[in-house]
Parts: sequence; C-alpha cells; structure tokens
Amino acid sequence: MMGITFYNTLTHRVEPFEPIEPGVVTMYNCGPTVYDFAHIGNFRAFVFADVLRRFLELAGYDVRQVMNITDVGHMTEDQLADGAGEDKMQVAMARMKEAKKAGSLTRDDVADPNDPYQIAAFYTKAFIEDSQQLKLKVADEPTQLPRATDHIEQMLTIIGKLVDDGHAYVAGDGAVYFSVEKFPDYGKLSGNTLDKLRGGAGGRIDQQHQAGKRHPADFLLWKPDTKHIMKWPSRFGEGYPGWHIECSAMALKLHDREQIDIHTGGEDNIFPHHECEIAQSCSYTGKAHFARYWMHTRFLLVEGQKMSKSKGNFFTVRDLLAKGVDPVVIRYELMKAHYRSNMNFTMKGLEDSASAVQKLRDAAAGFERKAGDAAVEVGDDHDAVRRFVAALADDLNVAGAIAVAFEYLREPDADAATALAVLRRFDAVLGVLPTEAGGQGDDDVMAKCADIDAARKQKDYATADRLRQELDDAGYDVRTGSEGTTASKRLA
Repeated sequence: MMGITFYNTLTHRVEPFEPIEPGVVTMYNCGPTVYDFAHIGNFRAFVFADVLRRFLELAGYDVRQVMNITDVGHMTEDQLADGAGEDKMQVAMARMKEAKKAGSLTRDDVADPNDPYQIAAFYTKAFIEDSQQLKLKVADEPTQLPRATDHIEQMLTIIGKLVDDGHAYVAGDGAVYFSVEKFPDYGKLSGNTLDKLRGGAGGRIDQQHQAGKRHPADFLLWKPDTKHIMKWPSRFGEGYPGWHIECSAMALKLHDREQIDIHTGGEDNIFPHHECEIAQSCSYTGKAHFARYWMHTRFLLVEGQKMSKSKGNFFTVRDLLAKGVDPVVIRYELMKAHYRSNMNFTMKGLEDSASAVQKLRDAAAGFERKAGDAAVEVGDDHDAVRRFVAALADDLNVAGAIAVAFEYLREPDADAATALAVLRRFDAVLGVLPTEAGGQGDDDVMAKCADIDAARKQKDYATADRLRQELDDAGYDVRTGSEGTTASKRLA
C-alpha cells in the first residue's frame, strides 16, 4: 500500500496511516439524528466520510464503513445529557402533527404522528434518500446503517460491565453515570482537563443537574424515566440510554472488534461526544484505544455566517434540490474545501461547482463518443492517476486532487478510451459523473438532439430552433459542434 498520512485529532498531528489489519480499514462515522431533515452542515461531515472511504478503496483497501442512525428521543440539550431540556422526539412529533393539520405533509409515511417509531422511520428514509442523491455509498448498504433503538441490549451490556467494574455508578436519583476520574486519559482528544471541566468547560458541562454526581463532567449512561416517550426495561429501571453510549455499542457490535481504525464526525462531536465515547469504550474493553485515528470536519458557514433559520441561511439538501440544484453539485461543493478548514457555502460557490461538474461531465461524454466500444484500464502507474492519488494521500487533499483532474483535462491522453478510463478513476472518489455510460441524458433527449441535426442538415432551421427551445425549457444546455448536437442537464 502507498504511504498515506492523516491528521489525527487524538495525537494532534499528521501521522502515517496504518490499519490494524493489513489491507482492511474499519471506519465508524457519526450519522444523523432522525428527528428532522439533515442540513448541509450535517452532510459536509457525511460527504467527507464518503470521500475518505472512496479514496481508501481506490488505494486498494477493503473498507468496512458503519454510520449510525440515532433514533432515540434524546433531550434537546444533549451536551448536558442529564435529562434537561425537551425530548427531541416529542418536538418532532409536535412538528409532524402541525404539518398534518396544515396539510403540508404530502407523504403518507407517518400514519400516526403519535408513534415515535414512525417519526424516526420517516426521517430515516428521508436521510437515506438524500444520501443516495449525493452518492454516499453507505446509503446503499442498509446493514451498515444501524439504528440505536435496535442496539439497546448491547448498550445495557456495556453499562452493566462499567458499573460492575467500578467505572460507572448509580446516583441517588437512579441515573447511571460514567466516572471520568476513573479514566486518566479523559480530555486527551479535546484538551479539556478535569480541572477545566470542574469549572464548567465554557457552559458545556452541566452545573444545574448535579444531584448525586461525583464530578461535574461525569456523563449519563442510563436515565430511569417512565414518562420519557421512548423507554426500555433494564436492571437500572425503565428508561433510556445516554447519547454517548449508543455509538460505542453500535461501533463495537457492527465491527465485531474491540478497536477500530478510523472514527469521524464534525468538530462539534469532539467534546463531549467523542471524548466520552473513548472513555467508556476503552474502560469496557480494557484496550488503550477505541479508534486509532480520529478525523473531524470543521464548521460550515453559509454566506460567511453561522447557519440559522432566523437568518434565512439554513438549508437542507431538499431545500437546494427544490431550487433546481443538481445533487452532485451539492456533493462537489461540500467536498471541494479541505475538511480541516472552515467552509463558506455560498450561492456563487454552487454556481462555480456546477460549472466544474459540467466540465467533467462534458469531458467524459466527449471521450465516450470518441472511444465508442473501446475500453481500457489504467493503473496507479499512469502519471495523472498517480498525482491524483498522491494529493489525496496527503491528509485527503481533495482540492489538490481536483486540480490534478482539471490539469489532465487540459492535455488528456490522445487515446479517448484511455482518457475516459483516467477520468473514471478520478470519479471513483469524486462521484460526480453519471452512473450510466452516455451521460447526455435519456433516450428522448438524445433523440431530440438527433432530430436537431437532421433538421439542420435539411436546412429546416425553424424545426431545429423549436427542438432546441424545448430542450432549453426542460432545463438542458444544448450545444452543436462538429460532432453534432449534445444536451446536458443544467446543474444549477
């Protein structure tokens, strides 16, 4: 395997990547909470995980990816994790009831808005649909998208062992907490020492709901609560799990091992979520590490500001699709900036991304026409492929890899079949070309292009102009060149 380096949040440095098992990479990605539609900030982290997976596969690894679906009704103040705030599922149910009452809910997925499982299923389905639109490979692997509600037993097994081994305790109100003072490395990922956390860690540690807690940073593993809308029986009383324990349970269960290679998420997950995952997982397994490499995307801004519904700059994938933006343009826009830099999502940026994607698609279509039925394969020894892979091997430098791709298009191989094969190697990571060969659209569109050429040959320019206008009205850019007329769907 080639030399790959990634920035590891755990060690705070760029270091060589070496998986635990040669040739195999186990990866866990913090996925969505399914109480609403996922927004583009969420999807920046999800697209990053997909690009990371695709690159590792291009580099020759067998990548086993797991992304969780959080469908337990946690509190809106998850950072407190003590039962403060509103139940997220309760909030989602109220919103769904209002939508049904207003007649704005057009899908019939939720027959009973009082059933939290139906609400979660509705938004889970929406997330998978959005992910498929953005070409996330894990979205086509249902067994690798575990639901938290399917793994309560595993969570309780971990919690029980943590209590029995003295890493966790039952407080006076019956809640089960992890004792951070029993884990000496607590704070290594985020830099938050226990002394800092005693002071409240900038408001992210609960200072109001400390009944029975031994340290302000001790975090919830299980909350007895018979009134909570989603609850399960346990030796600690009927209740629900803490936020952090879910990911440990699903990662260990789905990967069927005590340590994994890579864990990803947004930088807002570093503390407390990932810090707590490390503490409870390592205390449960007795291993020095839970994940060997921790990789986090930075925040996404919209037009230079924090995304906010009140500011009118809050977008879900569906909002952008409704504006006529092609999903692959959204994908391209979300992945083109380095994952460790803040990203500024703008409408101008979307236009630029649409132009870039169109150039890649037009190039592929041109190579396909010239290559005909000819097909070749290119390996990593091809200079452009080698440089493309080398850019990604440098801490997943997608911008550098994209630059290589466009440099190649300025002077591609003279053999069209080879050029097409190179471009497809690029797209194994980028994921923006049409899945099917012949990216000029469906049969009707191609037929109209042929009819335009036939009309022009007969000098029937009125018919040619009419057909061209029909395609334009349908959202296609029409070009007539020396090789005939082609039409491509406008991307934004």
